[in-house]
Amino acid sequence: MTLDDLRVFVAVCRAGSLSAVARELGCTQSAVSQHVRRLEREVGVGLVERQARGVVPTRAGRVLERAAADGMAGLDLALRRLDELARGGAGTVRIATGGTTVRHFMSGAVVEFRRRYPKVSLEFQTENSSRGCFDALARHGLDLAWITLGPPVRGVEQRAVAELPWVLAVRADDELALRERIEAEELAGLRIVGLPENSTSRAHLDAVYRELGIPASASDTSVADWDTAILLAELGLGHAVVPDLPGLRGPGHPGLRFLPVPALPPLTVGWAVRQWDALSPVAHEFADTVVRHCAGAGAGAGDGTVAGD
Repeated sequence: MTLDDLRVFVAVCRAGSLSAVARELGCTQSAVSQHVRRLEREVGVGLVERQARGVVPTRAGRVLERAAADGMAGLDLALRRLDELARGGAGTVRIATGGTTVRHFMSGAVVEFRRRYPKVSLEFQTENSSRGCFDALARHGLDLAWITLGPPVRGVEQRAVAELPWVLAVRADDELALRERIEAEELAGLRIVGLPENSTSRAHLDAVYRELGIPASASDTSVADWDTAILLAELGLGHAVVPDLPGLRGPGHPGLRFLPVPALPPLTVGWAVRQWDALSPVAHEFADTVVRHCAGAGAGAGDGTVAGD
């Protein structure tokens, strides 16, 4: 059993296709099959099942895939830390984020971090959802992911940084603009721009609506991110229920009013990593810098840690 065997096997489990892995690695499908067969001979049980649409791991295969993926993640992090030490502290911090995360939560932190660590590169990989960020952590060897916190995820530690109350974005010429707050049940009568499909924030909001007995709001528009929802509200295409993001009430949206919806529980955002203890010092420092800037921006800081099991 070699490390290459395990890497190929994990890739096959995730892709569900021998040919897709062969294309990714630039080798033949037969060579990929040999890696899997070698593992099967060594462990004495079948690890994958061939099906019409590809391959899926057996029960034994899932056990090995989980263990191998976790082990390789730790090894990759260790190798990167050794490389940073060999280069005198220079290195790279790789972060998975949503489309507007850097703008709202990290812009000041990025400036401060680059000033203090000019030799360290920051690489941002944009994902469409927190699930995409979790997958990026596992698949691409990233250090950190900025997420909307949700249920525990195996092999991932989630750490709360800020709690964001919900607000209703309305145009300044809307009759609602003079209100100080909006009650949750009033949302049922408004045309609300839909938050991103399959996003954690959308699931959070839908669950709260169901719990409060609020029927789904009429909406013929769904967007990819919070900023687009706010823009459509500004254009008069509907109202937007969005988190009260840092800087949202600044001069950037003079034509909008943001009315608190206190009955909606706040949305918690923060960091996700595979292992906090395995992060490089510079990755730790970047994460802490973002936390400080979020606290300075007035976002509610959280100190809870939820570890995926």
